[in-house]
Amino acid sequence: MSLREPAVSTVAGDGAYVDPTPILEVLPTRLRSWAQRLSPGVWRQLEEIRLRVNQPVQLLTATREGFLGADGWLAHPEQVPLVMRAEVEQIVRLASQHSLYAHEEQIRQGFLTLPGGHRLGLAGRVVVEQGRVRSLQFISSVSIRLHRPVNGGAESVLPSLVAPHPPYVYSTLVISPPGCGKTTLLRGLTRALANGAACLSLPPRNVVVVDERSELAGSWQGVPQSDLGLRTDVLDGCPKAEGIVWALRALAPHVIVTDEIGRAEDVPALLEAERAGVAVIASAHGSSWQEVVSRPLLAPLRTSRYFRRAVLLSRRQGPGTVEQVFVPPSPPAPAAS
Repeated sequence: MSLREPAVSTVAGDGAYVDPTPILEVLPTRLRSWAQRLSPGVWRQLEEIRLRVNQPVQLLTATREGFLGADGWLAHPEQVPLVMRAEVEQIVRLASQHSLYAHEEQIRQGFLTLPGGHRLGLAGRVVVEQGRVRSLQFISSVSIRLHRPVNGGAESVLPSLVAPHPPYVYSTLVISPPGCGKTTLLRGLTRALANGAACLSLPPRNVVVVDERSELAGSWQGVPQSDLGLRTDVLDGCPKAEGIVWALRALAPHVIVTDEIGRAEDVPALLEAERAGVAVIASAHGSSWQEVVSRPLLAPLRTSRYFRRAVLLSRRQGPGTVEQVFVPPSPPAPAAS
């Protein structure tokens, strides 16, 4: 059952101002001097800075691509000096505050976090032991993903996720392909629930964010860099299944928020929260409910009524376009014996 027709993007339009200082501080001198020539208008729109050894620096907004040179933004890569390996290595050293060991776990997961919630995605030679990633060596590329506060984004869907009498939050799955605003919507819902929604007669809720990839809260040295509301606790870098159980035992949440479920242990943890009467708002990669529940590890969701609501996002009218808010299909009836 559809609860909401397609809508315009909840996060489209010019971005909020981003203080570039934490980003500039991890760039080598040459690249920093170039980035300082970018206009405030470019910084407002910039989403990613990609640096690859022996390639030009790529600049990405939601709608266009450019390259970084001595004059700032350049439309074409010709004549742009290439990034040197020593510069990529220096970025990683500066981002880790010259202590790679202290950030070993984050690096093993492929990222580093900067003040302000910005993230460095890393690529290079992956060292594997007994089928598990042990470390990342010879880092060859860095993707700086800019974090900016986005107000709103949740108000249009929140009424469909709350039962009015008595006020109760439905467990909800946010579905979209990558880059369509899942994280932004989860942040907005977290903030709205933690602060309360008077228009829905919904009192403030205690919310726990299980932030396995340090992306929802953008924590730096344990402190969330995103505004997640007044009553939100964050388990930063904690695996989802362990974090959900931890929250239930230690933090007395009304709602748990987490991102990108998909491992075998995630579904039992969700069911544990259900038995405790705690709603979970989570996300999953996909373009439809059917695609998500067709994955073997998430198949139990197809035969249960765990998620009572689902939100489908796209980029059709910009990142965060809400295509539909709906009630997931009922589980199939058991076959007659």
